[in-house]
Amino acid sequence: MTNPLLAPFTGPFALPPFARIGDEDFAPAFEAALAEARGHVAAIAADPEPPSFANTIEALELAEETLTRVGGVFWNLAGADSTAARQALERDLAPKLAAYSSEVTMNAGLFARIEALWQGRDGLGLTPEQARVLELYQRMFVRAGAALDEAGRKRMAAVKERLAVLSTAFSQNLLADERDWVMALDPADLAGLPGFVVAAARAAAEERGMDGHALTLNRSVVVPFLQFSPRRDLREKAYGAWVARGAGGGATDNRAIAAEILKLREERARLLGYESFAAFKLEPEMAKTPAHVRDLLMRVWEPARAKALADAAVLTGMMHRDGINGDLEPWDWRYYSERRRRAEHDLDEAALKPYFGLEAMIGAAFDTAHRLFALEFRPLDLPLYHPDVRAWEVTRNGRHIAVFLGDWFARASKRSGAWCSAMREQRRLGGEQRPVVVNVCNFARPAEGEPALLSWDDARTLFHEFGHALHQMLSDLTYSFISGTSVARDFVELPSQLYEHWLEVPEVLDAHARHVVTGAPMPAALRDRLIAARTYDQGFATVEYLASALVDLAFHDGPAPADPMAVQAAVLERLGMPHAIRMRHATPHFAHVFAGDGYSAGYYSYMWSEVMDADAFDAFLEAGDPFDAETAGRLERHILSAGGSQEADRLYTAFRGRMPGVEPMLRGRGLLEAARPSAV
Repeated sequence: MTNPLLAPFTGPFALPPFARIGDEDFAPAFEAALAEARGHVAAIAADPEPPSFANTIEALELAEETLTRVGGVFWNLAGADSTAARQALERDLAPKLAAYSSEVTMNAGLFARIEALWQGRDGLGLTPEQARVLELYQRMFVRAGAALDEAGRKRMAAVKERLAVLSTAFSQNLLADERDWVMALDPADLAGLPGFVVAAARAAAEERGMDGHALTLNRSVVVPFLQFSPRRDLREKAYGAWVARGAGGGATDNRAIAAEILKLREERARLLGYESFAAFKLEPEMAKTPAHVRDLLMRVWEPARAKALADAAVLTGMMHRDGINGDLEPWDWRYYSERRRRAEHDLDEAALKPYFGLEAMIGAAFDTAHRLFALEFRPLDLPLYHPDVRAWEVTRNGRHIAVFLGDWFARASKRSGAWCSAMREQRRLGGEQRPVVVNVCNFARPAEGEPALLSWDDARTLFHEFGHALHQMLSDLTYSFISGTSVARDFVELPSQLYEHWLEVPEVLDAHARHVVTGAPMPAALRDRLIAARTYDQGFATVEYLASALVDLAFHDGPAPADPMAVQAAVLERLGMPHAIRMRHATPHFAHVFAGDGYSAGYYSYMWSEVMDADAFDAFLEAGDPFDAETAGRLERHILSAGGSQEADRLYTAFRGRMPGVEPMLRGRGLLEAARPSAV
């Protein structure tokens, strides 16, 4: 029987034939795809014709067609719907794919052709897009080690293979800890919990094959429990398990893995002549240097810490009035903060959630995209990789733009968090190819027959990931190497964080925030209180984020620490970390940094992008309309469709006319009073 992964996908919209793909198909498909890719790369490197953009760069762009197709399916499934077989194959593939990558980027003949093109680029008659692609290929090969001597190339390849193995192990250990921990809840343990939390606990038990109710480490389950449970002992137990992921000792402990990853990253950077991994990693980003990153983060740290300490004093007073003496603890903060929010802003999460049904928020995201970019969304009834997943065709003026897949509910087979990926990227080289884009979230699954309800934060997450999806769907470039989200790491969060702003637009809430039972719109007074409270508890949110970003920077800006946990503790002590707030992602479960290389020395990028997204939304407000057509057109033309076709600062300046200062971001977090003038 023909392997369904090895033939071009010929079904509707060229989607993968999920119903015909079995786990047993992936290993032979990767083996064949790697062999094919190696053959193509060898032929390009050995081509007797003088190097040209077409026979070298464009040929490389098409050399891995099958490998990209197979990987597009596998890596999406490995993250969103893991099985024991897929995890085993992940472990097997990690060093093999790293070795293949090194073979390509350290192929002397291939690098010689690219370098010849680079040196003669002024006489090649390249389009601006081609010139950019050539620049990035040459940069990629040099930064991968192509210019090293033979010993250096050999060691670099070994370092990358080991890093791939360690990152896979880190990710799988974290998934195991999240999957395996469960706490049964007796009827008495449910006292004081609103109905939606009880329903989420019932659904969590059902998924685990348990009777009654249970608590798991899915964020959409454990955070509401911490917000609403009056049982301090249970909050402490749940919180302890949540923050102990990856640090429980035994086979899934990630602390030694993190230390080895940091050591190898430092070696990688030093092989290339950089003084630290942060210096290496940040060079092609907007920030450029660790000093620029630290400056931005510390400008925000002091006002955020001051706000958090003031809030902690209020919450401590509330706790003492409950007869609980001593310090406010991390498992107390969310509980008392929720009570304070109800008292000060007259906002009750239990009363809010019925207005944020999942279906309504999907509709809000789609409607916003229609009003801004004239996109239409048509549901598709097709076999997909899991019964939870849904699909839509995205069109504009009758033209096919993309296929969008939404996978929103938590399950034990899915890694935590939320993300956007592409099973197929946009490009025009070799024929028009439109993307297949996937949003994956971990919202609490409703009990059978009940509607899925989101928290305000969940709704923001849905809009955030859909902003990433738009960056993929609206891409309009010839080369996939620079299409979609193939941009600087500290620019990639701009479209996603910018899109969150439309959730707060009153007319969006009026149209879509409707009660799941009655269909009535959210009362205007409730809507206004919700928007007015958007900066509530931003001291807490900003401090927990900044602490993670500053620890990440400390890990990579200098010699690798032998004991990352000691460095983490030292950084937090030096910062004066408030007692009742922990890092958003402690080292053993800091997947952004250790389960891959994407956000290593780069967790700061959410805030770097936030400086731009706050300023970018101001462009719409200055135009007098959050749906201003001319501003939306500039946003699409210079950012959403442009991918990495230019340096990020040039793209942003083309959209806005200038680079932003930090003031709009600080205002958005309620921290403006302590702002100092600055520019990214």
